[in-house]
Amino acid sequence: MNRRFFAQSFLLILIFASRSFAFQQAQTVPSPISLLQANLERITRSINAKWGIYIKCVETGEEIAINADEQMDTMSVIKIPLMVEAFRQIEDKKFALADRVTLKETDKRPGTGVIRSLDAGASLTIKDLLTLMIIVSDNTATDLIFDKVGGTEPVNKLMQNYKLGTIKATGTTEAWFKALRASPSSMEFHKQGKTPFGLSSARDVGRLLEKIQRGEAVSKYASEQMLVIMRGQIYRSRLPKYVTGFLIPHKTGDFLPYIGNDVGIMESRGRNVIICVFTANHYGIGPNLEEAIARIAEQTANYFAFRRESK
Repeated sequence: MNRRFFAQSFLLILIFASRSFAFQQAQTVPSPISLLQANLERITRSINAKWGIYIKCVETGEEIAINADEQMDTMSVIKIPLMVEAFRQIEDKKFALADRVTLKETDKRPGTGVIRSLDAGASLTIKDLLTLMIIVSDNTATDLIFDKVGGTEPVNKLMQNYKLGTIKATGTTEAWFKALRASPSSMEFHKQGKTPFGLSSARDVGRLLEKIQRGEAVSKYASEQMLVIMRGQIYRSRLPKYVTGFLIPHKTGDFLPYIGNDVGIMESRGRNVIICVFTANHYGIGPNLEEAIARIAEQTANYFAFRRESK
């Protein structure tokens, strides 16, 4: 009797121990999305900068958030909320995509864009201005659109209505360049951080992009028009650089070498992945920062392409 009792007790102990070990092993095996996040964090550690990253697969709900809720300088990424407000006012019949604006010499702004190189008197449609504002980040087009919608306040009111509280248009490109010229140096201007071109967390811009992707920004028609414009993006040295198998409507934001941002949607038939990468406080070589952003996008695209095929 004792021998049988001890044998049964020993067997129960073995069963319990093996189940406990299996449970512990299951608990310690990282999920695939956490492995991706660890890879992305390794990339960020290779560059001395502040990062804000938000990634979400619309279909699966998988998310990665690395400092995703800190409000950071958007630079020209703020032109996406401005575009959304312009389409809202177009939907309200305040003006139309086909309306024309005649360029004046005083409208021209420095920095990125092509309109500043045109002769005064050139006639551009609102659609022209919105397109150039996004695909070549045209600063003259941006201020003309700000003027058309009534300044920064309508943009900020719409973002508040969308419950995207960190998104804030802070001023025109003219005001930003004026503040930059008044600063002792571009580095000092960035370090002081007194005049951001726009503000947002990576997560809130991601949520705005998700609204556009779902057809919920202004209307389904307006959302699709915005995606069409963003798909024409000219600058491709960041998110799209190493990505295949996805279209990427996106928008960059620049004050290199200090800030290099890129936000967009990786589009494929099976997956739509929101990806927003913000940076700041980078004092190294600008192309190295861009390369790190490109590698983050590459890792993300490879992960979701594999997940699509494996399901």
